[in-house]
Amino acid sequence: MRPADKPKDIPTAPGVYRFRDESARVIYVGKAKNLKNRLSSYFGNDLHPRTQTMVAMATSVDWVTVRNETEALQLEYAWIKEFDPNFNVRYRDDKSYPYLAISMAEEFPRVFVYRGDKRKGVTYFGPYVQAWAIRDTLDHLLRVFPVRSCTSGVFRNAKASGRPCLLAHIERCSAPCVGRVNEEEHRATVKELASFMAGNSAHVMRDLQTRMKEAAEVQDYERASVLRDDLAALERVREKSAVVLADATNADFVGISHDDLQSAVQLFAVRDGRIVGQRGFIMENPVEATDETLITDALMYVYATATNDEIPTEILVSANADSVESVQELLTAERHAQVNIRVPARGDKRTLMETVVANAHHALVSHKSKRSSDLVTRSQALTEIQEALGLASAPLRIECIDVSHIQGTNVVASLVVFEDGLPFKKDYRRFIIEDPRDDTASIRQVVTRHFAQVDEKAHRPYRPNLLVIDGGLPQVNAAAQALNELGLGSMYVVGLAKRMEEIWLPGGEYPFVLPRNSEALFLLQRVRDEAHRFAINLHRERRSKSMVDSELDAIPGLGPVRKKALLAHFGSLKKIKAASVDEISLVNGIGPKQASEIVSALHGQNQAQPVVNVTTGEIIES
Repeated sequence: MRPADKPKDIPTAPGVYRFRDESARVIYVGKAKNLKNRLSSYFGNDLHPRTQTMVAMATSVDWVTVRNETEALQLEYAWIKEFDPNFNVRYRDDKSYPYLAISMAEEFPRVFVYRGDKRKGVTYFGPYVQAWAIRDTLDHLLRVFPVRSCTSGVFRNAKASGRPCLLAHIERCSAPCVGRVNEEEHRATVKELASFMAGNSAHVMRDLQTRMKEAAEVQDYERASVLRDDLAALERVREKSAVVLADATNADFVGISHDDLQSAVQLFAVRDGRIVGQRGFIMENPVEATDETLITDALMYVYATATNDEIPTEILVSANADSVESVQELLTAERHAQVNIRVPARGDKRTLMETVVANAHHALVSHKSKRSSDLVTRSQALTEIQEALGLASAPLRIECIDVSHIQGTNVVASLVVFEDGLPFKKDYRRFIIEDPRDDTASIRQVVTRHFAQVDEKAHRPYRPNLLVIDGGLPQVNAAAQALNELGLGSMYVVGLAKRMEEIWLPGGEYPFVLPRNSEALFLLQRVRDEAHRFAINLHRERRSKSMVDSELDAIPGLGPVRKKALLAHFGSLKKIKAASVDEISLVNGIGPKQASEIVSALHGQNQAQPVVNVTTGEIIES
């Protein structure tokens, strides 16, 4: 159905719908209790400006009916994640906060400080506001719960040598690497630590007090003093979390502050009446955003990947959520216990919610002040590019291709994406060039491989408004020819030559040059330099691997199985070179004689000479 047409045979059932543009790319996903009523509303005259823009861009709409609103909520969230539509909510999660993490999937779980995206098999506590605070907390915890905190490499080396690290000597680790405790004993200690961090601290404290009294009664005063110090350490950990509510309170407080374009979300996690974690992120608002829909979006984002123990039975929000019953039903099914979502009306919980919302407001003001100058310059740059190249509209999506090699070997290419003048790293791509001949052939290969996929699945990835090639006329001509062969000749493509920052159009006799101080040139340089950086990183990875393979392959009698065992044991060629004959002879399948030959062969090889990228003149490695 085209949006310009009057809606006719639309069902009245609940469902989820998708608006698509002329390239069949999904630009908006929505849900409705009644599809006919909801879609009919898009054909009125009283629409929000952003909604008008979305409808004007759309050329078709399709829908799927479901049984109830809960299924509609699930499908809507899944489609938003899959298609990443421009007019739906977008998230900028704050990854700067550190977590206390436990790698439960390992044979001997490890506790460590972690930043970044959550991974499967790892249990997280926090996030914490300050990194020093969590490291201080970890130091106190290891006194009472001496679990492994070393990296995999340190653990393997200690296990191979039979010598534990310093933490074991100062009783901050139970040294499972050398068998002082077995897997079952170590995991039991890890579970106690996880239970304490999850807020179940009372029984741990009572147990320590009981053991301290028992030790004192039998006049084991040395043991009693150790337990007393352990109690003090755990008490210091508990003191780091301010008591804000009654001891029995276990709830998440989710507050939001927003304007027409963006929202800031703050989450405070309260366990046993104490704030044990804080998280914040920014959302780019969808069309027709309200307090209710934004709260629903925030809750789905926060808890969609949460495990059952990360979902509290009570979630307090700053505004009533749209589809609150459906969200509760989803979280209850995941938690295996009833989850209630409500707005606190009075008392201490209402006061704390006001603090959460105030934090969200400050976060939004701070985010907008940091981006305001950037937003102005990016808009100016995109407008200048549009005018200079004669584009029909500003190039909101720019893609750039760069080819990198050293004297024709290990040829690789990168494709980077900028949306609204900012890197969109999710859509970055790397290419290993097959049967390379020259730069133009490599460019043709990358364009063909990448945009053939675009043509097949127009929604992901989708066509850019501008394609930039790192190179001059031959390179841009090669890209244009490949696009023509794919039936994409209407796509706008330019070449940016590094020598004088010249811009070449396909088939052009002369280039043109943007003013050196223009925002347009600065943005194009950023795009090109990012593509070059991304390609060089891949090239270094491949070259490093080939150097390792070649050096080990040159050792007589060292076959692929033993080579693999060496790398698995030490982790890198550098560590193999630093190892002694005795250390190498500990590797499976390698005896003292071959270990001696390996050491002699590696230490007798010459150091590598500097290598230079012949395209740019840049020294890759020295």
